[in-house]
Formats: sequence, C-alpha cells, structure tokens
Amino acid sequence: MDLKQLEYFVRVAELGSFTRAAIALDVAQPALSRQIRLLEVELRQNLLARNGRGATPTEAGKLLLEHGRGILHQVAVAREELGVARGALAGRVSIGLPPSLSRLITVPLTQAFRARLPQAQLTLTEGFSLVMIDSLRMGNLDMALLYNPERSPDMEQTLLHEEELVLISPRAEVPETKGKSRPAVALRDAAALPLILPSRPNAFRLLLEAETMRLGCLLRIAMEVDGLNAILSLVREGFGHAVLPAYTLANIDHGGALVVRRLQAPRPTSQLTLVRSSRRPSTETQKVARALLQDVVLRAIAPYTS
Repeated sequence: MDLKQLEYFVRVAELGSFTRAAIALDVAQPALSRQIRLLEVELRQNLLARNGRGATPTEAGKLLLEHGRGILHQVAVAREELGVARGALAGRVSIGLPPSLSRLITVPLTQAFRARLPQAQLTLTEGFSLVMIDSLRMGNLDMALLYNPERSPDMEQTLLHEEELVLISPRAEVPETKGKSRPAVALRDAAALPLILPSRPNAFRLLLEAETMRLGCLLRIAMEVDGLNAILSLVREGFGHAVLPAYTLANIDHGGALVVRRLQAPRPTSQLTLVRSSRRPSTETQKVARALLQDVVLRAIAPYTS
C-alpha cells in the first residue's frame, strides 16, 4: 500500500470532495482520482461512493479511514523522532483555541513557539468546543483549549485554570461610582437583564443556564450571537449585556464604553482545560508545544484573574 495513496484517500474522505482535497493537497484532481482508484483496485473494494455532491466513504472506506489516520500519524511520529535523533525538534503542531482566548494569546504563543521550536510548524485554529473535539478525534488537531469539556475515555484533559465569568455592560447603563470599585451583581439580577449570549451548546451559555436553573430563574436572552466581536460590539452599542471571562476584553479598544462587574451568589466559574486525544502518542515536539501553551496561557490571563 502506497503512503501517498493512503494520504490522498484520507483527505478526500475527511473533506468529502475530490475538488477540496486536490486544493488542500496541491495536486491535480485527475491525478488524485487516479491514485485513489489504484488503491481501490489493489484492495479490491470500492472505498468511496462518488455522487454529484462529493464523495463519502463506503463501509470498507470507513474502516480504512480509521486505520489510515493511525498509520499516517505513526509515520509522522517516526519522522519527528528521527529528527530528534539528529538534534532537531521538527514537525507540525496544530492547536485549537477558543475565540475568547485567541486574541489574547495568539501573538505570545507564536513568539514562544518560534523561539523554542524554530524548525517546527505551528497551525492555530479558532473554533468552538464541539467542532474542536471532533477535530481532535479526527487527528486534525493535536491539542485544544476548551471550556468545561465533558469527560471522555478517548480524551486526556489537563485543568489549567478556573475562571469566574463577569458581567460586561454598556457604560451608559451602569451608575458611576466615586473612589471605589463597582459593586458585584447578583446572578439572579444579571439573569433578568437583556443578555446577548452565544447559542447552545456554547460552554458559557450552558454554564449560565445550569447556575440560574439552580436559583429557580431563567435567563432573559435578548439575542443569540455566535461571534465574540459581534457580541461585544452589540453590548457597546447598548443592545444588551454579556457574560464572559474578564480577559475577553484584552486587546480590544472599546474606548471605555464597556464596564466589567463581578457576579456573585453564586459566582459562575468556568474551567479552562487543555485537551488532547489519548489514542495518539505525543511526539517530543508536541510535548514541548504543550508545555509552551500552558505557560503562555497562564501568563496571559494572570492580570485578569486577581
């Protein structure tokens, strides 16, 4: 079995399209189709069901896809370990970041990665938890930062930080205080405000719903918006309030138009967790990258967690 043919098949099966796979692999589509057909002839089975909308794996294809990902991963591990034997940490590391953190840590993480792993390639992907969990299982991500992930036997989790969520409001709706910090807001009172929240199953949304249900009240949701910048822009313009980690406002110039207040009774606390697939062994490069990621994250959020 040719490794190139296997790689081509895995990419087509994952992307569901010969056209998209040819672009991703930077090969001509006829050559891609020919190599996969040669693989099917060798294995004497149809691996892909071709239709007008793309291509989907057959039952035999699903089986080969599962094995193929593991084979290609082991080949990548072997290449990296050979690089280590030459004294160089190389290879590719793909990391998933949540939108609430990506703006804060992308630059320092890239700087630390280039300084410590100059011969390795870093890929950063911004996304929500469910999408990143699927990417971890498929092998498209090596590790990801997630909020409140569910426990799973195929995922290795490392708790990095427990962070209180805060109420972010337009300044025009918050009374001015002189010489003292603004008082905290009871979660029951915050729930009664017009809130701009991500749609379910966003981790912060689920956490808020669980906490308010324990109080016997419901969230007053003015708008559902799946975009961090869009949420903060709407809050700034007075359309409602948001509930997010305090470091969400890092590197965002809001001109003092947003006010942050703590929540209490109870204080909703979110867990920031570093997650990787337990089914795939980590390369030395990935281990170093994981340590770098933890250090960068903890340093970056430290000013906002006092």
